[in-house]
Amino acid sequence: MSERILSVIAGLLAALVLGLAFFWHPDLPEPPLPRAAMPEGGDFTLQSADGPVALKDLRGKVVLLYFGYTYCPDICPTSLVATAEGLKDLKPDELARVAVILISVDPKRDTPARLKEYARFFHPVIVGVTGAPGDIAAVAKRYGVFYAEQKVATAGDGYVVDHSADTYVVAADGKLVAKIAHATAPDQVAAIIRKYLYQP
Repeated sequence: MSERILSVIAGLLAALVLGLAFFWHPDLPEPPLPRAAMPEGGDFTLQSADGPVALKDLRGKVVLLYFGYTYCPDICPTSLVATAEGLKDLKPDELARVAVILISVDPKRDTPARLKEYARFFHPVIVGVTGAPGDIAAVAKRYGVFYAEQKVATAGDGYVVDHSADTYVVAADGKLVAKIAHATAPDQVAAIIRKYLYQP
């Protein structure tokens, strides 16, 4: 083969390689997005109709925390029904190792007695708690929870409370480990609880 033919072939190969470098862009997998940092969480003591409820006293249990209020028109009932149905999927020995706390973001209207009646409507394991507005705000901040009153002319007392709708999972050692998104199906709620019940 002549040198001229070899140089032509070499030139074509070089052109092909350069063309691939410029124009071929294979679909590579997207790099994973960084996981959002979990809020610090932490212990608190708030008031229920049956006395103080301290998170530290629930060590050894998986604790679900939900920030809501009894006058909530739709988000809170939907979340609490899903949680209650998830609790029904648990075996009795599993349920004995779970606590659920409804923390009111409307301390002006939610009395301990009202919270007790409201929480028990969904499931007897759920305990409603409240406290001074500053105490509620401090706990909400540590758990990364947003809430704010919004004036509404049609509401009974003139306002509703916009708030975060996740349920927060605290492991048996007291550490915040997960969030359950609003509208998560009951079987998935039960699966998440079991994950942390049996985690070493």
